[in-house]
Amino acid sequence: MGVIEEGAKKSGVLWLALDRPRLAWHAWHDGAIYVVTGGGEQSLPGLAGSGEVQVTLRSKDNGGRLVVFDASVEVVDQAEAAEAVAALAKERLNAVDGAGLTERWAARSQVVRLTPRGPDL
Repeated sequence: MGVIEEGAKKSGVLWLALDRPRLAWHAWHDGAIYVVTGGGEQSLPGLAGSGEVQVTLRSKDNGGRLVVFDASVEVVDQAEAAEAVAALAKERLNAVDGAGLTERWAARSQVVRLTPRGPDL
């Protein structure tokens, strides 16, 4: 397991370099990081329309920077990526509509896959 995968699995949050550094919760699934934005979820302005984003993972133990890497950005079809959406929903804490969460996402949010580029540091 590489540093990116290990860091993403151990920490529930990461930083994305968007209009400013943005903290985001996420899920690791099948070699990529998944986040949800919009529709009452975390605001990650500009992410869905960008082709690439810089991601920073920090150590869960001491908060120090673990790894910084570029990732390709792709909005996923939530029906086709049902397993990834389920993994992401499992990581969503304190949702007011737990039973209807994925339906709300399908109607009002975007699920985005961040695929690390380059060597797994």
